[in-house]
Amino acid sequence: MKVFRRNVIRLTRPPLPPEAKNDPIHVRIRDVHKSYGQQHVLEGVSLDIYRGQTNLVIGPSGSGKTVLMRQLIRLERPDSGQLLVNGVDFAKLEGLELAAMRRTFGMVFQMSALFDSMTVFDNVAFPLREHANLSRKEVRERVMARLSALGVAGAAHKLPAQLSGGMQKRVAVARAMVLESEILIYDEPTTGLDPITTERVDDLITETEEMFGVTSIVISHDMASVVRIADHLSFLYQGQIAATGTLQELLNSEHPAMEEFVRASRVSLD
Repeated sequence: MKVFRRNVIRLTRPPLPPEAKNDPIHVRIRDVHKSYGQQHVLEGVSLDIYRGQTNLVIGPSGSGKTVLMRQLIRLERPDSGQLLVNGVDFAKLEGLELAAMRRTFGMVFQMSALFDSMTVFDNVAFPLREHANLSRKEVRERVMARLSALGVAGAAHKLPAQLSGGMQKRVAVARAMVLESEILIYDEPTTGLDPITTERVDDLITETEEMFGVTSIVISHDMASVVRIADHLSFLYQGQIAATGTLQELLNSEHPAMEEFVRASRVSLD
């Protein structure tokens, strides 16, 4: 993966409003619509993301999960609706305010998306060098602190290709956390992984949440992972939230698509 250098204005994430600290809901998504031409993908999505918990958005392929994620981190602007992050409507922001608010989020991509020509250290340092006004010593200290906390400090000078899939995920989480993001979004984090590595990635999501106090949003269709890590679930179907609640509440849902999704997963729920 090639890396293109560019001049970047240093941004500071807006401070957390005092009233938000005790609000159990970190993000409120309200009546979000998104269409591409005549194709309506999101048709009034509303859900809550709970602070300090593991929030999963599940659903079959084509249900709109990736499009919802793109709205949430404002890679695209919703056609209508609100994205209230700590009480601020992210959907309305532009320019420097938008860029600064994006630092609230850290992104862990489906296949880790590490720069293959960079060492692990440089991959994790990249966001700091782009967006933070830190000395070389401060960059090194913060990068090594994140790598150490996630158990991959020994791989700092290796290339991503020299790491296992599970270790690559740890490096990707370290990179997402190095700007001290409040919210981590995982895009299909277990896709293409074997069962053992999948379980380790699930453990990593839980460990990261406990270690750093972050809010986790996991986009997934992997019911095995859902059973292991979900605190709160939202089932996205045909561009709308068809069911939302705890795992048990969704398992008890009488929505036919939810029942079919669980049955087709063939995951033991005992």
